[in-house]
Amino acid sequence: MQDASKEYRLMEPGKGSLLPLAPLPSHRFSPIYPLTDVNLKLLQSFFQSLFYLFRLAFNLIKSNNFDKNTLVMEKEQTILVIIPAYNEEGSVEKVVKEIHLHYPYIDILVVNDGSTDLTSERGRASGAIVLDLPYNLGIGGAMQAGYQYAYHKGYDIAIQVDGDAQHDPKEIGKLLKTLEENKLDMSIGSRFIGDLGYRSSMMRRVGISIFSKVISIIVRQKITDPTSGFRAANRKAIQLFAVDYPQDYPEPEVLVLLHQCRLTMGEVPVEMSERSSGESSITKIRSIYYMVKVLLAIFVDYFKKPPLLE
Repeated sequence: MQDASKEYRLMEPGKGSLLPLAPLPSHRFSPIYPLTDVNLKLLQSFFQSLFYLFRLAFNLIKSNNFDKNTLVMEKEQTILVIIPAYNEEGSVEKVVKEIHLHYPYIDILVVNDGSTDLTSERGRASGAIVLDLPYNLGIGGAMQAGYQYAYHKGYDIAIQVDGDAQHDPKEIGKLLKTLEENKLDMSIGSRFIGDLGYRSSMMRRVGISIFSKVISIIVRQKITDPTSGFRAANRKAIQLFAVDYPQDYPEPEVLVLLHQCRLTMGEVPVEMSERSSGESSITKIRSIYYMVKVLLAIFVDYFKKPPLLE
């Protein structure tokens, strides 16, 4: 009769070592398989994956942004947020941290457009990648530098977010969803679809209304907020902007450029806030002059030969 407390050993397949098995009970039993090194590694990988999924779900629920579209996008596409910043030391750190809070898987690039304050230092301190331009190029030059970075680094989507905290990072999900579901090359956040809060001054609204009517006619679709700087572009649009991007008044001019290159665009309602700090490139005194120059630039763009994409 066998000893019930005796420890039995089994030859590991392909090796000469013996693997210990649990002591055999005196009654009939079901076979017990040994925990080999391979099995332990499989268990470890399983629990690590489970922990990652729980942590991801917790972060998304905590940020009130749990969306199956977000999960798919995180897995399949690389996304870069481009923040053009000129003397935005008072707000750029807050903007970067809020984006990281709601979208921890998105990379952030702060394009420091020749600032004379601590914009660069605050951007780095908040965990963003910072691209320091040697001198002030303006919004067009700063954004093109960001698109060139996105193109050469292979990002699938690039999102423009202002560094003055006017754009709510939680609304990024709307841009991404519109871009993907409608198969667009660019999605634009609009302040003028519905009633979602701050819409800028009366003088600016008049100018935006004029631009809206003119651009809507040119691109043959309704555009309500042509000066919005809250946008998401796909890989094809990134390639275009890395090669050719308007320098003077990029937001309205880009819409004409997209139309000329047969790329698609669409708007989605978003909520924006009043600028919290920094300097606007357009003052009240220059508003009328600005409107005239923008209209001239739009008409010149319409007659220009569009660049050829590969």
